Amino acid sequence: KVENCMTRRELRENVFKMLFRVEFHETEALPEQLQLFVEELEASYEKTDKKDWDYLTGKYQDICAHIPELDAAINEKASGWKTTRMAKVDLAIIRLAVYEIQFEEDIPTAVSINEAVELAKKYGTDDSASFVNGILAKFA
Repeated sequence: KVENCMTRRELRENVFKMLFRVEFHETEALPEQLQLFVEELEASYEKTDKKDWDYLTGKYQDICAHIPELDAAINEKASGWKTTRMAKVDLAIIRLAVYEIQFEEDIPTAVSINEAVELAKKYGTDDSASFVNGILAKFA
């Protein structure tokens, strides 16, 4: 068990994990999915700051609210690819990074792209990192 607050990388990774669930559940079920995820996470972190939970849930909900807009931007930049054809892991990672690039001025674009590539290496296929990097490079 970890005994401190989450690092930025852990926060981002957990937002990605929550976003990944979006593809598998109806919109009406997402608040319940968020609650279940937070409960699972609380069990693995003894002392997590309330601001971590607020950040995680707030960022997740804001990204969900912007999915149509994010997907439109991704579809515009991803020549030959549509979000509907992308691997679900890759899509969740790309949505998270594009959200950060477009809406979070305190996160440098290069950091968002690098973190997305790292998530793709950890959770995606052998081709995910280069695919994610290729799409996100068009937003740089």
